[in-house]
Amino acid sequence: MSDFPAPATDTYLLVDGENIDATLGMSVLGRRPAPEERPRWDRILHFTQEVWHGQARGLFFLNATSGQMPMSFVQALLAMSYHPIPLAGTGTEKVVDIGIQRTMDAILEQGHGDVVLASHDGDYIPQVERLLDAGRKVGVLCFREFLNGQLADLTERGLQIYDLEDDLGAFNAVLPRVRIIPLAAFDPSRYL
Repeated sequence: MSDFPAPATDTYLLVDGENIDATLGMSVLGRRPAPEERPRWDRILHFTQEVWHGQARGLFFLNATSGQMPMSFVQALLAMSYHPIPLAGTGTEKVVDIGIQRTMDAILEQGHGDVVLASHDGDYIPQVERLLDAGRKVGVLCFREFLNGQLADLTERGLQIYDLEDDLGAFNAVLPRVRIIPLAAFDPSRYL
């Protein structure tokens, strides 16, 4: 029995917190993000509800194997209507990935619910494929240039991909990214 009552949900937003944080820090910035360079998680949940036209339940997966939780961050997530899911396992287990995989399987088994996944990770490909095969709507929130190639290929089967910065505006600062820019979306003022 959950301490959090489940709203009538059309969509589940599953956040691989450590994957998004690691990609932002190591691949995009090359350092620990400053506060203004971190995603605005409230915007991400709002985007999911607005674009997918329905109630979205935000599940934010955290690795708590160390026995510690970032309580101020957990409190902030709760205030933004996310359900933090701190998971612990052995030092070698990918607890967040396993937790999200199990959650995607459970969503499929319950017979309803679409999924928006915030991650770049290819570990979710089997679950995404099964959801798409079952006629579910599935999206991925990511930095497009770092998305697993096999996962990106699933757009041919209906997977929708949204860029955290370009499509969602999830940041208060312009990130120093180098990526392919469609000419129609090119804004020279960003570089001046």
